[in-house]
Amino acid sequence: MQASLVDVDVIDRDRGDWLEQFRHRGQPWIAGEPGHRYAVRLTNSSGERVLVVLSIDGVNAVTGQTAHPSQAGYVLEPWQSTEINGWRKSMDDVAQFVFTDLPDSYAARTGRPDNVGVIGVAVFTEARTYYYPQPAPIYQPRNAPGTYERDAAASDGAAAPPSAASSARADKAIAREEARQQSLGTGHGAREWSPVSHTGFERASRSPAQVTQLRYDDYYALVARGVVPRYRRDRWNEDAPHAFPGGFVADPPGW
Repeated sequence: MQASLVDVDVIDRDRGDWLEQFRHRGQPWIAGEPGHRYAVRLTNSSGERVLVVLSIDGVNAVTGQTAHPSQAGYVLEPWQSTEINGWRKSMDDVAQFVFTDLPDSYAARTGRPDNVGVIGVAVFTEARTYYYPQPAPIYQPRNAPGTYERDAAASDGAAAPPSAASSARADKAIAREEARQQSLGTGHGAREWSPVSHTGFERASRSPAQVTQLRYDDYYALVARGVVPRYRRDRWNEDAPHAFPGGFVADPPGW
């Protein structure tokens, strides 16, 4: 499989953790913590500018429209990493992404609950590319998220085998059941300063070069679905000492 142009990770901002990704039925999943703020970290792993259209629960994180790849997004410079912390409210601020109960999610509150529980990106390359010969700056590597690409035979107009139809029906039934079980969504949190600026970008194609989806739900909901093991080490061993518990150096008592 072709390497991703943009890597997608999710960071729990209240715990400072990079959320581990679990593969289940061919899709990557993460376990969100209700009430916690999160950020979507986008890392351009190429030597050219790319446009990333970010969808949260089926809603464009920049415009608030029902998401479509043709809409506005974020432009990343070669090798750039950035964290998107919320729904864009203006050129200066965002409303924080917060894991919340599905009925309180922004998508559900605006009458669009059907796609709650998925974070997605559509990545476009630039028509006029400027390649940078320098190697990428060193950064912490992450597990590459799943990338969904068109089947070559299907894109050429070849007929699908007879078993593909029944498989597609089964996949749709599973998707409907998972949507019914979904318990977690993304809320419209407090405002925070997050300035951006406009820039020009001419897409090389009307079709994205990469489409990546990352599913999420509450930890216990994912356990019930069989996505994550019931007894994960970081859950049953929470009270044990940890070498890197996070945070900064606090003043000692009486300082």
